[in-house]
Amino acid sequence: MNLATLPDSLLITQQLPQLHYTVTRDRFDESWRSPLSTLLGLGRAAGADFVEIFLERVNYINCLAEDDAITSISPSLSTGAGVRVFKGTGDCYVSTNDLSFNGLKTALEKGLSILGLTLPSPQSYIPEINLELLRDYAAVRGKDQWFDQCSPIREMGEVLLDANARVQSKASHLQSRRAVYFRDWQEVLVAASDGTFARDIRLTQSVGYSLLCADGEHRTSIGKRSGSTGQPDFLRTWNFESDAEEVAESAGKMLYADYVESGTYPIVMANQFGGVIFHEACGHLLETTQIERKTTPFMDKKGEKIAHENLTAWDEGLSPDAFGTLDMDDEGMPTQRTLLIENGVLKNFLSDRAGSIRTGHPRTGSGRRQNYTYAAASRMRNTYIAPGDYAVDDLFASIDKGIYCKNMGGGSVGATGQFNFAVSEAYLIENGAVTKPLKGATLIGEAVEIMNKISMCSQDLGLAAGFCGSVSGSIYVTVGQPHLKVDSITVGGR
Repeated sequence: MNLATLPDSLLITQQLPQLHYTVTRDRFDESWRSPLSTLLGLGRAAGADFVEIFLERVNYINCLAEDDAITSISPSLSTGAGVRVFKGTGDCYVSTNDLSFNGLKTALEKGLSILGLTLPSPQSYIPEINLELLRDYAAVRGKDQWFDQCSPIREMGEVLLDANARVQSKASHLQSRRAVYFRDWQEVLVAASDGTFARDIRLTQSVGYSLLCADGEHRTSIGKRSGSTGQPDFLRTWNFESDAEEVAESAGKMLYADYVESGTYPIVMANQFGGVIFHEACGHLLETTQIERKTTPFMDKKGEKIAHENLTAWDEGLSPDAFGTLDMDDEGMPTQRTLLIENGVLKNFLSDRAGSIRTGHPRTGSGRRQNYTYAAASRMRNTYIAPGDYAVDDLFASIDKGIYCKNMGGGSVGATGQFNFAVSEAYLIENGAVTKPLKGATLIGEAVEIMNKISMCSQDLGLAAGFCGSVSGSIYVTVGQPHLKVDSITVGGR
């Protein structure tokens, strides 16, 4: 930002109404330094311990093909800001879509007032906040060109219709077929009273199939989705022929599958999206938001054994193109790799700024939010169980009778880790071999118990795109694991 009018002397409160800034409206760049620095200084002068301003622009589009027609194209544009103010261990958050200096100042004043703080007297000096040189991840990595390199609307429709035609040629007894794609482009700028001044562009895309097949009383639904960050040509490189063959084969097997008998079984869980159970039943319990609420059984277990000694787990934002990868979190902190569990021992929690202030656990670059209307909170990024020393065949060979959970469906998780998850594609294991398909299986358990029963992990780590909802909205995450064996778990069925 270029300051048009600035007193030669130090800025005092009564001069604020006379300030005028000229900013770059279609880009968050160095021109925003002066007004944001002034606002941050104003918040500190009012008595705040810490002030953060988050600016965001979003260009989102969703395209849906049902059978042989494009039935929905849904674009969404938004621009806004969030102002967060801390005093001691308390904080408040105010959002606005008015990015003018006065609009941001009004949001700041509301935040201060909620904490019982008021603007200083008219003759008070506003301390200068010396922001760092703009840490511009978008410029360094050439992200400013990403949006123009993405598929245009016509190409989106053509690819999805071709994909639906391909799956029709592969699958039988189809009742409906859907192919859906979205592109989410986001530019963010974070400025804070500790000197943080950082910009990034994120490009998140996802595409996938959803099939419904029926033959008389036999019915099944199956889906597959993939996602990526930072690949403008993602849709153009989607191998929908391979995905069509995979979902058609799965649908064909599950259509006439027998129902599983309920009971307690050893199971093998497939890699990739099988990691959703670890994400939901354990990962959330390692976020400092859970420690603040005292709703995690692991809150005082750091350094203690909480899982089987063969289990190691990570959360990180560094894997190339993964759905939860980002160069910085939504508080401007560079992303990193966080070891959660090592050989069964709890090593670290995931912490944002507020979580660090209130729990004492160090920040891990995990402050994330859906958009500017949410305050950042400790959230997962790419979360997975690490590969182990076993071959996949070793896991199956160790089971006389059990269940192979190849694809997971939806589920629910209680506040302290109780879970139940549907298995959308399952098979019986008999004498170490995968035999007949099964449907209707639901995995039921509790994180504290199940973590100690994951006794074997194979070497084939796989990652999958997912969506995670929590206190700071819905965000993009990666779940993952190798094939793993659970010694025993309750399986609901008929």
